[in-house]
Amino acid sequence: MTAAVDATHDPALQSWVETANALHCEFSIQNLPFGRFREAQGQDWRIGVAIGDQILDIRKAGLIDTSEMDRLLALEPEARSELRKALSQGLRRGSPLQTRWHEALLPMSRAQLGLPCRIGDYTDFYVGIHHATTVGKLFRPDNPLLPNYKWVPIGYHGRASTIQPSGHDFHRPHGQIKAADAEAPRLAPTQRLDFELELGVIIGRPNGLGQAIDIADAEAHVFGLTLFNDWSARDLQAWEYQPLGPFLSKNFASTISPWIVTMEALAPFRKPFVRPLGDPPPLPYLDSPAQREAGAIDVQLEVWIQTAAMRRAGLGGDCISRSSFADAAYWTVAQLVTHHTVNGCALSGGDLLGTGTLSGPWPEQAGSLLELSEGGKRPITLSNGEQRSFLLDGDAITLVGQCAKDGFRSIGFGPCTARVDPALNRS
Repeated sequence: MTAAVDATHDPALQSWVETANALHCEFSIQNLPFGRFREAQGQDWRIGVAIGDQILDIRKAGLIDTSEMDRLLALEPEARSELRKALSQGLRRGSPLQTRWHEALLPMSRAQLGLPCRIGDYTDFYVGIHHATTVGKLFRPDNPLLPNYKWVPIGYHGRASTIQPSGHDFHRPHGQIKAADAEAPRLAPTQRLDFELELGVIIGRPNGLGQAIDIADAEAHVFGLTLFNDWSARDLQAWEYQPLGPFLSKNFASTISPWIVTMEALAPFRKPFVRPLGDPPPLPYLDSPAQREAGAIDVQLEVWIQTAAMRRAGLGGDCISRSSFADAAYWTVAQLVTHHTVNGCALSGGDLLGTGTLSGPWPEQAGSLLELSEGGKRPITLSNGEQRSFLLDGDAITLVGQCAKDGFRSIGFGPCTARVDPALNRS
């Protein structure tokens, strides 16, 4: 089941919120992403929809009777579609609801944006085959992809408590580091701090314990997508990841964009999901005609860096990578959900599935500094002459996501940015 293109995607639609009609506006009336906001610290979070440079309080607009995002996430696909249609009709130019709904608007400049929902659990996958291949070559030149990669969606369970919304900076983490020529590890701040360009899949409807989700029903359990940066400490990771996988190298901070772009909004940007010629087909439980026809989602992605020196000079920063979800991912959103539950695992509304790093097929499309700098051997040079192998204190990373297609209005994902602050004293 995939959401269908309907009248809410009509590129001719205009909103009475005039800023939503600007050519490159991320939050046009064709988008209508959901998130949580409040006007001041200490107030309760409310559910809002981004429209232009405004937020529509959908409870105040009379569309729902709750401020609990869990109830919204649990809606059946048909009810989600009806809510989208009601929002589209009420926000379009000439709507009789304009006067009433105008009172339910808040400028984004006056709002504090939080996590888009309460994230109860978090699983990080490894769907980026170009990332997996490039990183594998750094450690296993003759055998970069392990034998299971093309058969099973690889993932591990992460830490939900340290996922923060865009704009929340974090301190450089400490952990055990062991140099190749050292007899013993030492506790120290990471010197190989990295970003990871990812998307987040937000689970909507839960499944019961023991109830596997069929591939045909998987997208009915997904509310939408967000941008996601899974910060990584590569030197901690190299020492700790065997035999059980990442731990302190991954759980210190992750950054998520504050808006969930719904599966309904993404309907025009679906593409066929095609495995490379000669690769094994997915096992039957991970395959369906619908997935082959339109399982991929074409989200264009960028990574921007702004160093402390750039900030002092008033420079906005450099784009250091561009890639695409459709070109990078070896597994679809539906396949991740189905595989996650095939053993009976129960997912809950608000659970987050990270895609893993979404690097493109070319070196300049890498979704991490580990790849861009070839493991630190070849630093990248920025427009102001600075070089980076890994992130320094004061560096800020911003992820950008956009969907665009001829015949449709483009839509965006909003900001996903955070800055690296100096390590705290652990002595």
